[in-house]
Parts: sequence; C-alpha cells; structure tokens
Amino acid sequence: MTDVTNGTGGTDVKVLPKIVSVDDHVVEPAHLFTSWLPAKWRERGPRIERKLIAGVRTVGTGAYELDISDDGAPADCWLYDDQIVYVHKSHVVIPKTAIPDGDILRFDKSKMDLQCITYDDMWPGCIEPKARIADLAACGVDASLGFPTMPRFCGQVFLEATDRELALACVKAYNDWMVEEWCGDSDGHLVPLCLVPLWDPQLAAAEIRRNAARGVRAITFSEIPPHLGLPSIHSGHWDPMFEACDETMTTVCMHIGSSSKMPITSADAPIAVTATLTFNNAMASLSDFLFSGLFPKYPNLRVAYSEGQIGWLPYVIERADDVWATHDGWMHTRKTVPEKPSTYYHGHVFGCFFRDFHGVKSLDEIGVDNVTFETDYPHTDTTWPHTLKYVDQMMGHLPDDVVYKILRGNALRMLSLNDDLKVIN
Repeated sequence: MTDVTNGTGGTDVKVLPKIVSVDDHVVEPAHLFTSWLPAKWRERGPRIERKLIAGVRTVGTGAYELDISDDGAPADCWLYDDQIVYVHKSHVVIPKTAIPDGDILRFDKSKMDLQCITYDDMWPGCIEPKARIADLAACGVDASLGFPTMPRFCGQVFLEATDRELALACVKAYNDWMVEEWCGDSDGHLVPLCLVPLWDPQLAAAEIRRNAARGVRAITFSEIPPHLGLPSIHSGHWDPMFEACDETMTTVCMHIGSSSKMPITSADAPIAVTATLTFNNAMASLSDFLFSGLFPKYPNLRVAYSEGQIGWLPYVIERADDVWATHDGWMHTRKTVPEKPSTYYHGHVFGCFFRDFHGVKSLDEIGVDNVTFETDYPHTDTTWPHTLKYVDQMMGHLPDDVVYKILRGNALRMLSLNDDLKVIN
C-alpha cells in the first residue's frame, strides 16, 4: 500500500494500493540489436548513429522533418534499411535538464520539447531498468508494462522493412531483449510486452506461443490494421494470431498511434487538434471488435486500449447495443454476434486512462472491472512524479475496492499476474 502525498509518499491522507501501470514506454538501448541479433544479421540490423540536427518539426500526424546540418546539435538516431527511422526527442524521453539537481519533485515539463537529444542527455530512469523501477516506485507504481519507442507502437518499422527474414530476426531480438534484459532482473516490476511480425499471422502466432512459454501475457497490435495496409480483423486473416492469444491468455494491447494514422480534421489543423482526438482510433477499433464475432469465437481473447482514456466508452457501448437491437432486420448482425455487444465488452475489453475525470464519473456505465490505469512515463502526458496526487483527486471519493480494481486488480487480471507479480499459468 502507498500513502498519498503531493508526489511521493509521506502522509496518511489516503492509503492506496500499489499501482500496476499498463502503459509506460521503454527507450531501447543503443546496443539492443548489436547484442541480441544473431551475428549474421548484426551488420545490417538497426543501429545508432549520432547526427548533427539543426531543427525538427512535425509533419502531419506522428511524422517529423529533420534539418541535418554541421551547425546542428548532436542527436542519436536509429538507422535501418539505410535510412533514419527514429530520432530521440525530448518530448518523448525526459531530458536531464528537466530534473534540476536530480530532484524529481522539481520536474519541469516545459523542458520536454521538440529538441533532438542523445542518450547522454536522458534522465537515467528512461533507459536503465533499475532506475526506472526506482522512479516509478517513487510515485506509487509497483509494476509497469512498457510499449516500444524505436520500432513504433506495434512494430511498424519492421513491417515496412524490405527484408522480411531480417525483420523477423529483429522482432525476435527485440522480444528477447524485452524479456531477458529489460524485465529479466526486475522481480516482476517490469512486465514484458512483445512485438509480433505483422506481415504474417502464422509467424505472429508462433511468436506469441514462444513468448508465452516464458511468461509473456501481452502483445502490441494495431488499432486499425488497414491503416497499415493490412487486412482487417473481419477478414479472417488474423485468426491464427487471435487463436494463439486465446490459447495462451495473451492480451492484445493497442496503443494510440499504432495505426500510423492519427485523427486529424485538416492538413493545416494545429497538432493540438490531433492530440485532443487521440481516442478516435480506439473508438473505431472497439466498434470493429464488438461486431467482428471474434469474442464469441475466442472466449479468452482480451483486448486493451492503451492511452485511449475511458470517457468515450459509455456512449460507444450504448450505441453498439442499440444498433444490434434495432437494425438486425437488414444488418443480420446476430449471426456473428449472438448477444448484445455490451455482453462481450464487459468480458473482453480493458480501457486505460491517466487523467479522465469524466471517465471516472461514468464508471457505472463503463464497468469497474474494465478500467486500468497508467502513468505514461516518460512521455509528456505522464503524471509522474505526482501520480498519487492525481489519483487522489480523481478517485479519492471512490470505495476502496473500486480503487483497488482500477489501480491494480484489473491490470493483474489483464496480465495474468498474481498479487506478487508472478505469472499465473
């Protein structure tokens, strides 16, 4: 249990359960692929190069243009297939300059901007497992599920690669690093989240089973695969992967941005418009799953909407039930979805939030068993290091058993963990 304070513990305002955060972000080390790829692939695998970058700007949604110049500042870039696929930026990873004198309670989020940075510039908790555990423990977090950074949120970098054999080796190397290095010595405080080879559902199923055998119970996937040029979940194409998830109790985690196409109203809309609408793809994805027939077909299939927030859930569930009840005469939905969509939502879906007062007010409609919590460390949306303060503001009025479910119990169930953070087989 953890005491709520203005940041890190110390008073007895309210005792909270230790948090299991279902959405944080790893920052892959420069040695990942040189250490974990088989020797035959290392020369051609992803690698870090330090470039001089004079400027960076957003282009559309989730894309950036770089000005590389001799007058620029050093920045560490990931190269793969002879092109820059990612550059480290200080709005994605906390720079040391944001923590004056190493005092996390003085964290200055204004220092998280679009500047490109090197590994030397990063706050240690971003890149070192033991420092990460310490940082999260300081804000009441007991365990953390970490989404990828360099490969993008569901491994799109490897989907887009030209050499599929090398790409598969990279996916496996990433997963080996995740399980054995990032999470290996964490005593369960860092929870593995693995990639799948998105271009082949049979290979994806094999990788799910390989990792499930060593305790992995979560993969990352795209909210809307057709946005990546892939078949939809209605096509049957993904059934081998979903069957493997059903068999191994592996949760399908879909992070905002995992479709490489974020909601936008116009090309000239401010980036703040897209940031406000980030839940839209999650809303569309949930509609897909509720009417796909996958939940009746795979009774153990679980999906999680990471960083999508939860305030939108009640209406989507209500609307789906109304469509199911009203339009079956011409939609014939009940052939694939024999029960109301809300029935399947409550048994298969997890929402996730970090700041959503409206969502908390709507728990009766959302379902207290369907809600999980995150800190989004080390991104700019993070509530760290004042997470407990936010929790108390949003949930201080709720019964203890409900708070336990939101902060810990539902996440343990979602990830098949017991209260000691050990995998339930």
